[in-house]
Amino acid sequence: MKFLKPPAPKERLPKDEIDPVYKRLRWQVFIGIFIGYAGYYLLRKNFSLAIPGLTEEGFTKGELGLALSAVSIAYGISKFIMGIVSDRSNARIFLPLGLILAAIINLLLGFIPFFTSSITTMFIMLFLIGWFQGMGWPPAGRTLVHWFSLNERGGKTAIWNVAHNVGGGIMAPIAVAGISLTSTYIIGIKAFNGVFIFPALIAIIVAILAYILMRDTPQSEGLPPIEEYRNDYPNASHETIEEELSAKDILFKYVLNNKWVWMIAVANIFVYFTRYGVLDWAPAYLSEEKGMNLSETSWSYFLYEWAGIPGTLLCGWISDKFFKGRRGPAGVVFMLGVAAAVLVYWLNPPGNPWIDNVALIAIGFLIYGPVMLIGLQALDLVPKKAAGTAAGLTGLFGYLGGAVMANALLGFVVDAYSWDVGFTLIFISCILAAIVFAFTWNVRGQET
Repeated sequence: MKFLKPPAPKERLPKDEIDPVYKRLRWQVFIGIFIGYAGYYLLRKNFSLAIPGLTEEGFTKGELGLALSAVSIAYGISKFIMGIVSDRSNARIFLPLGLILAAIINLLLGFIPFFTSSITTMFIMLFLIGWFQGMGWPPAGRTLVHWFSLNERGGKTAIWNVAHNVGGGIMAPIAVAGISLTSTYIIGIKAFNGVFIFPALIAIIVAILAYILMRDTPQSEGLPPIEEYRNDYPNASHETIEEELSAKDILFKYVLNNKWVWMIAVANIFVYFTRYGVLDWAPAYLSEEKGMNLSETSWSYFLYEWAGIPGTLLCGWISDKFFKGRRGPAGVVFMLGVAAAVLVYWLNPPGNPWIDNVALIAIGFLIYGPVMLIGLQALDLVPKKAAGTAAGLTGLFGYLGGAVMANALLGFVVDAYSWDVGFTLIFISCILAAIVFAFTWNVRGQET
C-alpha cells in the first residue's frame, strides 16, 4: 500500500510565484474533485435501471431490493473505515482508485453473466461497489480542507456537493443509451447489461481526468499551508497540524473524543431519516394518499432532487457570509424550514397537487443544505489530517442510522399504523435535528 503514501513537501517556491501558482492549482484541484465525485454517482444507482430487465429473468422485486441494499450497507461502513485510510493517503491517487475499482465491478456485472445469475452474487458485487463508493467523499474532503480555508469553505463545499446531483442526473441517460448500444453492438450480452458497461467506461475516463487535475496538499507543490496563505486559522492559537497523523491519533485523539463530532453524527441520523423518509416514500405516498399517477409522482421526485442544488449553495453561502464560518445556525434555520414544509406536504388535502409539489420543492431545497453542513462541520471540527475520518463517522451514522431506518422502520410503521404516524416521526426528526444543530450554534472551526 506504499503507493498510497502522501507525497513529501517540496521546497517552498519563491515568494513572487506563490500567489499565481496557488490560484491556478486551487481551481484545478477543485475541478478535479468535482468531476471525480460526480463520476462516483455514475455508478451509485445504475443497478436500479437494470431491475426491469432482471425481473424478466425471473427475479422478484423483493430479491432485487435485498441485493440493492448491499450498496447502502457497504457505503455507510466504508465511508468511515476508508475515511481513516484516506487521511493517511494521497488524495490524488485515492479518489480515482476507488472510482476505477467501482467501474471494474460494474464491467464484471455487465460482461460476465455469472455475476447477475443469482441474488447472492449480485449482493456480493453490489457490496463491493458500495465499499469502493466509500472511497469518494473522504479524499475529496481531505482536498477541500487543505486547499480552502475556514471562512470560504462553506461556499466551496456547497458547490462541490452538487457534484452528486450532476453525476446522478446524467447517469440515467448514459445508462439508457448504454442499453441501446449494447443491444446493437455487443453480441451475446443482454441489453440491460448496458446500464453497467457504459457508465463504467465513462467513469474510468473521469477517474483519469481527476488524477491529472488533482494534487494532494499545497506543501507537496511547494506552497505554504492554506491557513498561512489566507491568514485564516481554525483556532485562536493559529496552530495547524501539517505532519501526517497515525491512525491511532486520528481516531482516539481527534475524532472519537470530540464531543462536537459525536453531536453532528447524531444530528445526521435525523437529517437522513427526514431526507430519505420523504424522498424514498414520495411515489407511494403521493399515489396512495394524494391520488397522483406515476407520471405525476415521477416529476415530483425529480423536482425534490434538483431543488437541492440552489438550496445547498445558499446554505453554504449563508454559513460563510452571515454566520462567519459557524454552521450550526444555518442548520437550525434550514431544518425548521424543512419541518414547516413537511407539515404542508403532510396535511394538504388530496386534490391540490400543485401545493404538494411546492412543498416537495421546498423540502428538497432546504434538506440538502443540512446534509452538506454535517460533512462540512466534520471537516471544520478536527485538524485537516483527520478530516476524512470525522466525515466518515458522521456518514456511518447517517446511512446506517437514518437511511436504513427511513426505509425499514418507516415502511413498517406505515404498514402497521398509518401515513399520519409515519409523518409524525418525520416531523419529530426535523425538530430533533434542529435542536442538535442548536447545540453547535457558537462553534466555529476547532474553537468552542
